[in-house]
Amino acid sequence: MNSLKKVSLLLILLSSLGQVFAQQKNVLVFIVDDLGYHDLSSKGSELYETPNIDALSKQGVDFSNAYVSHPRCLPSRFGLQTSNYPGAHGIPGKGNAGEAMNDGRTIGQVFKDNGYETYFAGKWHLGKTVEAWPQNRGYDINIAGCHAGAPISYFYPYNVSKSGKNKKDGHGDIVGLDEGKPGEYITDRLTDETISFFKKDHDKPFFAILNHYGVHTPLEAPKEMVNKYKQKLKGMKFEGPEFMNKDGQTKQHQDNAVYAAMIESVDNSLGKLIQTLKDEGLYENTIIVFSSDHGGLSNRGIGNNRTIATSNLPLRAGKGHIYEGGIKVPFMIGGAITSKSHICNEITSNVDLMPTLVDLCNLEQPKYKVDGISVASFIDNNETTERTLFWHAPRARLKSTGDNYCSAIRVGDYKLFDFYKEDRVELYNIVKDPNETTNIADSNKELASKLQGEIKDWRKKVKAVK
Repeated sequence: MNSLKKVSLLLILLSSLGQVFAQQKNVLVFIVDDLGYHDLSSKGSELYETPNIDALSKQGVDFSNAYVSHPRCLPSRFGLQTSNYPGAHGIPGKGNAGEAMNDGRTIGQVFKDNGYETYFAGKWHLGKTVEAWPQNRGYDINIAGCHAGAPISYFYPYNVSKSGKNKKDGHGDIVGLDEGKPGEYITDRLTDETISFFKKDHDKPFFAILNHYGVHTPLEAPKEMVNKYKQKLKGMKFEGPEFMNKDGQTKQHQDNAVYAAMIESVDNSLGKLIQTLKDEGLYENTIIVFSSDHGGLSNRGIGNNRTIATSNLPLRAGKGHIYEGGIKVPFMIGGAITSKSHICNEITSNVDLMPTLVDLCNLEQPKYKVDGISVASFIDNNETTERTLFWHAPRARLKSTGDNYCSAIRVGDYKLFDFYKEDRVELYNIVKDPNETTNIADSNKELASKLQGEIKDWRKKVKAVK
């Protein structure tokens, strides 16, 4: 074969490879920390302003029955990364999230194994040592992903409190953002880092996760944004007391200007990223996922005066609780994914994210056993399938967020709580009673006994920590 033919064949091969990469979808997963289901203007909030998030739900598909695998940060993130129930790995409890992911058990590793360039930015919170951080768990690039569960300050320097003193807490320092501009806001910094990643030359499709530290405490936001919401609150009226004594103390009003400003900042972040994808010609080929790691911080223990961020009403309770306010979250997929109805009623959990995205990108599913299922086939229909979901919370925080030891199961329309240390059950018809106001366990003893039995069998099977 002469040189000219060899060159021609090489060019054809390169062109074919380029077409393959062009056909493979990019992915952006955008997660907000501690954002409640009703913390969006499209979900009924009169205070919070989220035009970019709302636009994504209208462009793509909004899942109306989306849950997370646990109502706290670390276990929920483990569920998202691995597609496994955290309770089945002793998390929280005796299990070690970093060790449980050391065999390629992350969504990043699955995409990397399928030929993707993988990127992570923001909150990781899944291991105390660098060996368990994103760069050693399937991600080519890691920006600020470490043990920290929250910044000491949202303004640079991020590891120094407002008082100017280093504050060592259980989260530790944020690693990787040691350099910055004085006064720089961490939500903006992580956005800019991700924009820079989008703008670089890519010879592979990419899988990118931006896990914002916002809107987790400490509640801090740019002054101009805070002042905007202080003015807005002056024109709003709230009825009834600020708290009601239920599930600890439950906040009833969305009336925190700083928290509202933090929500606007993450909404602006999503808007900037989408605009960059459009400017770079990537938007039509990029699947965009938006969600939260669990419900909003709306509850505290009786006698605890900690600042509470938001109200999840009419959903019951919030962060830390397996009631709907703690585990039901906004979940949307847009960008390269469109829907005729823009609403999907299928019951889904964040353990479903990995198999769903792998399905949407036409890739090989992970080789290890997952608890999640792909809900890709439900995007363009309103049918639902009866499935079983489990939750397990063996670390009560009665003083902090007012929650108690509990397991729960949802099968079809019904959700049962097993408060196993109190020998007490609660049963709700979630379709008829989505706010979990009427416990029907006594009037449905046969069903309650059956579901409690399924919970006990599951705990025994996975050796759940109690």
